[in-house]
Amino acid sequence: MSSTLAGWLQALALVAALVLCYRPLGDYIARILTTSKHLRVERGIYKVIGVDGDADQRWPVYLRSVLAFSAVSVLFLYALIRLQTFLLLNLGVPQMEGHQAWNTAISFVTNTNWQSYSGESAMGHLVQMMGLAVQNFVSAAVGIAIVAALIRGFTRNRTDRLGNFWVDLVRINLRLLLPLSIVFAFVLVANGVIQNFHGFHEVAGLAGDVQKVPGGPVASQEVIKELGTNGGGFFNANSAHPFENPTGFTNWLEIFLILLIPFALPRTFGRMVGDNRQGYAIASVMAIFWVASTALLTFAESQHGGTALQAAGAAMEGKEQRFGIAASSLFAASTTLTSTGAVDSFHDSFTPFGGGINIFNMMLGEIAPGGVGSGLYGMLILAIVAVFVAGLMVGRTPEYLGKKLGGREMKFASLYILTTPALVLVGTGVAMALPGERAGMLNSGAHGFSEVLYAFTSASNNNGSAFAGITVNTDWYDTALGLCMVFGRFLPMVFVLALAGSLAQQQPVPATPGTLPTHKPLFVGLLSGVVLIVVGLTYFPALALGPIAEGLSS
Repeated sequence: MSSTLAGWLQALALVAALVLCYRPLGDYIARILTTSKHLRVERGIYKVIGVDGDADQRWPVYLRSVLAFSAVSVLFLYALIRLQTFLLLNLGVPQMEGHQAWNTAISFVTNTNWQSYSGESAMGHLVQMMGLAVQNFVSAAVGIAIVAALIRGFTRNRTDRLGNFWVDLVRINLRLLLPLSIVFAFVLVANGVIQNFHGFHEVAGLAGDVQKVPGGPVASQEVIKELGTNGGGFFNANSAHPFENPTGFTNWLEIFLILLIPFALPRTFGRMVGDNRQGYAIASVMAIFWVASTALLTFAESQHGGTALQAAGAAMEGKEQRFGIAASSLFAASTTLTSTGAVDSFHDSFTPFGGGINIFNMMLGEIAPGGVGSGLYGMLILAIVAVFVAGLMVGRTPEYLGKKLGGREMKFASLYILTTPALVLVGTGVAMALPGERAGMLNSGAHGFSEVLYAFTSASNNNGSAFAGITVNTDWYDTALGLCMVFGRFLPMVFVLALAGSLAQQQPVPATPGTLPTHKPLFVGLLSGVVLIVVGLTYFPALALGPIAEGLSS
């Protein structure tokens, strides 16, 4: 069986598994976010942290809770990283520099998981477990909590209450992320992913050289890294490392975990707004872009114009032989279309157009299906824009799910859409204007520009994957990319919660013959067009200077 055929069979199996999980998981998440019952352990947690589990919060209070929790998380993780030489299971790794520790703390709290360090040589086991793995859980839960608040904005009327952030945070972790992580961690261990507390072992290579290979609690971190669309890696090689991703099956399973919750959340949306057709429409747009990206990326990487690529049969540089072109492309498309950032191949070695597709996937806002929570609220913002555009065409005030979309709502939606492009383009422009930062590129010309563009796109969209080929562990890059992560994560949340609060205060309006049906193929096509035109074309000049120019010249 050819590698390409095997890859497409994996993709079909992946689609079938996601379809089977769409309804039960989506319904389960909806019950988590809507039930009024608290588990005993949850009531105990509320008592410890001083929270009234039955209290509702206004959107500014909800936002302040998110920001306060995230700020404390950054300080805690920064302190843990800086003090790790004094902690147990530190493996004797040296202390991390302040600017890099700050960048790392910001990275994991914002669900970006950008790493300017080698995991096995910079982090001890205790920091990996108490710091990075914990943030993998809670940062993912924050994203789901935000989209829950936005959905409540659609479902509630004449109120300024959007739920309770602390209740959402606890429930999502205890009832969703933790149970799924335990189950799939056992599956990963059973299929060869390591889980231990071993230190470094000296192993003799075939040529007689000695290499130090660490062990560690890998499976427990690997599962939430994918399930929470976090990314990062216990090892520097990330999911290309055989201890993290040993077989073709674990590779398939990790892709499944990346897509599982983001693709189920549209069902949650449909259940919470009382119309499952709305969820199907949103999921359809997500699926269209995911399928198109996977197909185009596989095609780009299967081309082999050139002596070296013809000899290899395809663009195999930077890819694992045990996965091949199709499975590597499937992983790359899935990880860049979500806010995951885990990689099982070297994106810097992709063909120019293949690398460009990976960049473009992130530039779309990672909405197909996107990160846990962030993908759905990003798509809902674009759905609001699509409805507004349709309203302009027919000359009437648009409404979405019974809520009118006036100037206030569109300002919040517009600010949301403009935030990330501003961070990406300004950051890339400043980096290219500074001689010292240009010197950090290991390649010149269009490919070198793509390296810088990828870095700022990945950081600003909270993806975390790297094009590589660029030295980012410097004071300037750690600071600039860290700021992009912060603003790229929390500014959109401000606009989403403000929009949710505005929607919740409205009285719903009844549908009329002039109301645009938002559950039919026409709306699916309209929303797809808005995604491409409003979001995608914003970056076309930058893409033309990088991957497009490189591809046309090769």
